Amino acid sequence: MSVSIVVALPKIEDAKKIRTILVRHGFTVTAVCSSGSHALASISELGYGILICGYHLSDMYYYNLKEDLPAGFEMILLASARVVSEAPVSVLTVQMPMKSSDLLNTVNMVDGQLERRIRKDKKKPKLRTWKEQNYISNAKMMLMQRNRLSEEEAYRYIQKCSMDSGTNMVETAQMLLMLFYDEL
Repeated sequence: MSVSIVVALPKIEDAKKIRTILVRHGFTVTAVCSSGSHALASISELGYGILICGYHLSDMYYYNLKEDLPAGFEMILLASARVVSEAPVSVLTVQMPMKSSDLLNTVNMVDGQLERRIRKDKKKPKLRTWKEQNYISNAKMMLMQRNRLSEEEAYRYIQKCSMDSGTNMVETAQMLLMLFYDEL
């Protein structure tokens, strides 16, 4: 699995040459452009990826572009030795004129970091909405009042019923609340 790459350079011909190098080595290049606004528009449709860009595009500098990058994107700046020496540490750089091996090694490294981040993000539990949390809280309160359980015992009861029935905790809490209100 390779993350998406957007190439944004002032000269579209240069951007296409870099795309050719990357595609030849198995990377997915989703967009090639010469302006920062076009790059941002392409990036907005993607979740994670790499932006390879030059120092100055037709409508903005790389640092303006960096400010607008979404959290799932990393930037690789292609620039002269002077610009590379002045670039912030948060921006990975490849010095121009470049060797294709330098670019490929940098892209490989960033690709690996992003893939690890994607896997890590997928493992995080999904946060419940206020409404979902409210169902669970109401079911806990009902069990605490009705069955004289502590808050922890009520939570564990909902959790166990959820696991036994193969439903998520919100659905289990809703079922418990419906059963309680049907008895009234």
